[in-house]
Amino acid sequence: MPVDPQIAAMLKMLDDSNAPAMHEGSAEQARAVFRNLTAGVRTPEQLVPVAGTEDIEIPGAKGPLRARVYRPEGDGPFPLVAFFHGGGWVIGDIETHDNQARHVCAGANAIVVSVDYRLAPEHRFPAAADDAVAAARWLTGHGNELGGNGRLAVAGDSAGGNLSAVVAQQLAEDGTPLVAQFLIYPSVDVAGEYPSRIENAHGYFLDQPMMEWFFASYVTESDDLADPRLSPLHGDLSGLPPALILTAEFDPLRDEGEAYGKALEAAGASVEVKRCDGMIHGFFDMGGFSPAAKAAIEEACQRFGVLLSAP
Repeated sequence: MPVDPQIAAMLKMLDDSNAPAMHEGSAEQARAVFRNLTAGVRTPEQLVPVAGTEDIEIPGAKGPLRARVYRPEGDGPFPLVAFFHGGGWVIGDIETHDNQARHVCAGANAIVVSVDYRLAPEHRFPAAADDAVAAARWLTGHGNELGGNGRLAVAGDSAGGNLSAVVAQQLAEDGTPLVAQFLIYPSVDVAGEYPSRIENAHGYFLDQPMMEWFFASYVTESDDLADPRLSPLHGDLSGLPPALILTAEFDPLRDEGEAYGKALEAAGASVEVKRCDGMIHGFFDMGGFSPAAKAAIEEACQRFGVLLSAP
């Protein structure tokens, strides 16, 4: 099917603006642009209601990390979800992904802890992965202090989906497996070759030059691109928790996300892969102007909630 009409109009507006591409400037400039495109245009009416939020600090691999706790309506305790934002390990933060965390909190009826990990190129691989794992490990021992019920899961979009998959593998190796993982158009095989990277290389917000800039900012020539902390598709997939994986029809990362779902299933995990037709990379924050995106987001969050409450 064609690109969702509201999203197509947004893409045309961005194209007509003739603004410099994010990858043509510095990381700081790209972060400011992305913030303006997300938090900067979000109106109070577009905020997904939750019972409350609280900004805290939690330990990372090399120091404290900023985090925001989102609590759902009702009486707890609730399942706890560590949420990691996307942005190619270079851009994005708690503010850009505020509404995404709210969607997961309200739709899945869970406490969400959105984590600000260290960004590249100031902090290259494996800094983001190390921070995500450290944050999740801390939550396994302190979740009850935040209102958790002892059930911990992960969720994240794009690079955040990558980090969520890394965390799921690492905690399984630790012997403290998660109860679920919600991977939203995740990057899981940075050196892989997939048809969607060619079919959707240009014109759908996340394009090939931007992806190459993200990778070059995060990894160095000496890094092993098959390292599971970078490409979790190449990790040990045994004993991993149930997964809900969202992909988008017009996304360069579509095929690797779906390949990860097949690999998880082959390793014995319970997996649901949902391709969202007409959607592009980033649609999980486009519900404010696209009814189709909003419906896909809400349905996915509800399905994730089912995983969180499953025995």
